[in-house]
Amino acid sequence: MTTTTTAPQVRARLTDGVTGDLGRLLPEGICRTFRVMPYAVADGVVLVAAAEVDDPITRQVVEERIDRQVQLVRHTGNEISEAIDEVYPPSEGQVETADERRSRVQLARMLTNSGLVTNEQLQIAMIEYSRTGDPLGDILVAHEAITEDVLVAALSEMYQMQRVGLADFTPDLEVARRLPERLALRLQAIPVAATEDLVLLAAARPLDAEQVLDVEEALGSPFRQLLANRTELDQLIQKVHSEHYAEISTVSLMESQPEASAHIVFTGGQKASAVCLGIALLLCGIVWPMGTLVGLVALASLIYLLVSCYKLQLTFRALGAHLETEVTDEQVLALDERTLPMYTILVPLYKEAGIVRRLVRGINELDWPRTRLDVKLLCEEDDTETIDMIKSLNLPPHFHLVVVPDSQPKTKPKACNYGLQLATGTFCVIFDAEDRPDPDELKKAYLAFQHVAPNVACVQAKLNHFNQNQNLLTAWFANEYSMHFELVLPAMGSAGAPIPLGGTSNHFITSVLRELGAWDPFNVTEDADLGIRLHRQGYRTAMIDSTTLEEANSNVPNWIRQRSRWIKGYLQTWLVHMRSPGRLLRETGPRGFISFNLTMGSAFVLLMNPIFWGLSTLYVLTQAGFIQQMFPGFVFYAASTLLFVGNFTFVYLNVAGSLQRGEFGITRTALLSPLYWGLMSWAAWKGAIQLFTNPFYWEKTEHGLDGGEHE
Repeated sequence: MTTTTTAPQVRARLTDGVTGDLGRLLPEGICRTFRVMPYAVADGVVLVAAAEVDDPITRQVVEERIDRQVQLVRHTGNEISEAIDEVYPPSEGQVETADERRSRVQLARMLTNSGLVTNEQLQIAMIEYSRTGDPLGDILVAHEAITEDVLVAALSEMYQMQRVGLADFTPDLEVARRLPERLALRLQAIPVAATEDLVLLAAARPLDAEQVLDVEEALGSPFRQLLANRTELDQLIQKVHSEHYAEISTVSLMESQPEASAHIVFTGGQKASAVCLGIALLLCGIVWPMGTLVGLVALASLIYLLVSCYKLQLTFRALGAHLETEVTDEQVLALDERTLPMYTILVPLYKEAGIVRRLVRGINELDWPRTRLDVKLLCEEDDTETIDMIKSLNLPPHFHLVVVPDSQPKTKPKACNYGLQLATGTFCVIFDAEDRPDPDELKKAYLAFQHVAPNVACVQAKLNHFNQNQNLLTAWFANEYSMHFELVLPAMGSAGAPIPLGGTSNHFITSVLRELGAWDPFNVTEDADLGIRLHRQGYRTAMIDSTTLEEANSNVPNWIRQRSRWIKGYLQTWLVHMRSPGRLLRETGPRGFISFNLTMGSAFVLLMNPIFWGLSTLYVLTQAGFIQQMFPGFVFYAASTLLFVGNFTFVYLNVAGSLQRGEFGITRTALLSPLYWGLMSWAAWKGAIQLFTNPFYWEKTEHGLDGGEHE
């Protein structure tokens, strides 16, 4: 620990200039926030100019950051500011004005003098302020040093503005909607009452001059501001505009791009094509029964071979290579947090009250300023248990409870669309309730967006599982994820192929996502569909080397429910994008067209597996002649080769994926992957049947089966 002295007799003065690089011993934010500047060395002691040499917080901050003996020397604020500007030339809009500093100091003194904030809490908040420049009061609230109500009361006294409580307020919708929804959301403000001459406007924070002009223009009349709790204000805005949000989240894509929506499972053209194909096969079967069967077997074998070879080619491309967008730890550390934008996190929740506490802790552990997080906890209206749990936690205002009205289709993408209407972030990401992303994932995604081509609209992190060693099923699941996210997707991204996104940890430019119509609420594998639509519109997806850990299903029935939904969604996605094959070919190019069909083709392969297994078993048991006739010479050798290639490919991919990730402990389980393939085929048939019987049904996957902590 260094020591600090405040001896008055010091020969060197700040006005003589800063010696060498001493000024950079302290970061710019610390210098400006605490008005300090190292400027000289006398007898081995670093002299630090300070406006408040007796302030214990200033002294502690300086001591902790300079690993030498220091001495605080009193100087005027103007002298120090001039020295800071010499060492750190100011950037426009990033230097605190005199009025802003007076307000910050006044708020800090008000809270500490009243005993509402300790010196330690204030120091933590001041240090974060030095990094981000965000309002000190908002930082204190985000870190739960004070409540939002305490801050509103303090601001009310500082600015001599009246407060208003909105917890039990019933809005006059005609009055409340006088301020356009986009403006209300951006300013966190809403009209609560009006007379002929004046509108009363509830606002989370005092509006600046430019914002006042925007509101006056929108209202067409004078108004008076009332300060309100941000959480209560957020709930009121949702209540006023819920019908609008619900409509947009359900029908926006269906109305703006009906050809891209899965609300119709089979189009008239697809039904007609299927009928014509069925009739043709029936006629061929009557005229050339065995020839038709041989042709079908040969076609199925060809599909098998192409899908297997494509995945092998992708794997060989990725093995031993680093195909993700490079973001180094040094670049993350060098980020200037004052430049970071607002980041929206969408978290769909359904019947998951038990893991809300852990979820909140995980989000708060992310390396991103909490004051620049916009976390939407998306709950279905009938899930009262989860809603009540969230309310009971009295979360700070960067967490927003969003209650999605109970309507069909009741799917995760509809909930995400609803939350997207309320998003205020420049970027947004989806996390599932049980997800455990790397703490620096948001910064890596943000930096990736700065480095990639302008047409990259999505950054996909890798996914894997934290309970991979629980049983054989979770090990298989982890092997599969390693193969998919460590090898296949990076190779597809580097080749410029359309990427079917993972269900979580996909980061988007919010404006582009809205432009595309966001997620299809009728597609139960909405992420894969969105990845293809991004590509078709000329956008691309980049992969980053950051991993989000999920919970692998350890229970077979639960796993079947999840996997059948995924495969049903893959079939939906193929049907949607193959409505016009010629247009798809033009928009993706030949390579993209082939890649899309071979990627989605894996679902058809899974459907064919039980048929061939059944035929093989029946032949072994009965030696049935008609089965032998279905496999004449060339078909038999091709099918036999395929049997070897297909099984080898599946096992090899799973082994290669776990080795690429370095998960050597579960590599041996990949040798039993053909058994896992059997489970996948079971799920595939269940999903295919549901495509006809209940296409939009979202089978809920239960979490918390790993026996871990779910408070």
